[in-house]
Amino acid sequence: QVQLEESGGGLVQAGDSLRLSCAAFAQIFYGVGWFRQAPGKEREFVAAIRRSTGITYYADSVKGRFTIYGDSAKNTVYLQMNSLKSEDTAVYYCAARKAGGSLLSPDGMDYWGKGTLVTVSS
Repeated sequence: QVQLEESGGGLVQAGDSLRLSCAAFAQIFYGVGWFRQAPGKEREFVAAIRRSTGITYYADSVKGRFTIYGDSAKNTVYLQMNSLKSEDTAVYYCAARKAGGSLLSPDGMDYWGKGTLVTVSS
């Protein structure tokens, strides 16, 4: 059974940085993405990476502040989050897709972690 496990969430102040980790970057995955869900809102795309090419994708709201990258040796995907804002507060989920296709929609992902909470105080 495929398992994805996120870590690295916490409480920080606006302007701080956090790095989230997802033990997921196995060879069976086409790509891995990060999504987030704030209270009362739908789950939304944050960032994704294709395993074979390293091509990355970002939501406009995080572009220039967040970086997604993978470490194949550790089977881990990271989300480096800088210049955090209060609106980044959410539960962050790691998700993986088995085969080719869009990594930008929650509906296209095959496996999910349980999430890690990020709280940014202003």
